[in-house]
Amino acid sequence: MSGILYIIGTPIGNLEDMTLRQLRMLEEVDFVCAEDTRVTMKLLNRYELKKQLVSFHEHSSPAEAQRIIDRLLSGENGGIVTDAGMPCISDPGEVLVRLCAENSIDVKVVPGPSAVVSAAALSGMNIRRFTFEGFLPVPKKERSERLELLRNETAVMIFYEAPHKLRSTLADMADFFGAERRITICRELTKVHEETLRLTLGEAVEYYTAHEPKGEFVLVLEGRSPDEDGGITLEQALEQVRALVDHGEKPTDACKAVAKETGFRKGELYSAFCGE
Repeated sequence: MSGILYIIGTPIGNLEDMTLRQLRMLEEVDFVCAEDTRVTMKLLNRYELKKQLVSFHEHSSPAEAQRIIDRLLSGENGGIVTDAGMPCISDPGEVLVRLCAENSIDVKVVPGPSAVVSAAALSGMNIRRFTFEGFLPVPKKERSERLELLRNETAVMIFYEAPHKLRSTLADMADFFGAERRITICRELTKVHEETLRLTLGEAVEYYTAHEPKGEFVLVLEGRSPDEDGGITLEQALEQVRALVDHGEKPTDACKAVAKETGFRKGELYSAFCGE
C-alpha cells in the first residue's frame, strides 16, 4: 500500500504562524521535500524537529521526482514544503502532486498562510472575484501581451513582484490600465517591516520613484469597473493589435491574442490590420 504526500503550508515570514497540525505532520512524515533545504532547516531547528530533507526545486530532474514517487509507492509518507507559504502555488511542488495523481498516490493538504489571500484581505477591495497572476513575464513582448489580455479584466488581479522589478512593473501597469486605477501594495507580509500602501497606479509610480523598493511585494490591482461600457469596437480591438505588434509581437499572434480576449475573429482582425 502506497504512502501519502502531505502538502504542508509554512509561515510566509513570521515563524510563529506555524499550526499544531503542521508541526505534527512534519514530525510524523518519513521525509520532507523542500525547495531550499537551508531555509526549511531553520524552520525545523526553531521547533526542534529532526527530519530527513529531500531537495526538490524547479531545476530538479524527472529522475529526482521519480525517486520521491518511488518512496511514496513503497509505503513511506512524505511532506512537501516551500520556502514560504503554501506549496504548489507558483511552486515546483505542483509536479509532485501531478505525478501522485498519475500513480494513484493519495495527497492531503495541511493548510497554512498564503501571501495571495493575506494581501487580498488587506487590500480593502471587493474580493468576491480575483485572479492570481503570479509574476509577470520578464521579456517585454510577453509582458505586454499578458497585460493586454488583462486590460478588460473586471476581477481583482493579484501579482507577485521582486524589489528590483517593481518600478518597471508599476510603470507598465500604469501604461496599460491608467494612472487612476487603484492598487494595494503589500510589502514584507507578517515580517517586522510589514507595510500596506493603498494608492492609484500613478501615485505608486511617484512613490517608488522617490523610495527604493525593498523586500518582497504582493500587488493587488483593482479590476476594470463593471459600470464601464463592456463593448469594444473593431477599431479598439485593432488598437490592441497595434500595441502588441509595436512591442514585437507577430501580427498573426497579436490578432490571435486579441481575438481570444475580445470575441472578434482572428481572420477579421488580421484582414483589417493588413488592410490599413
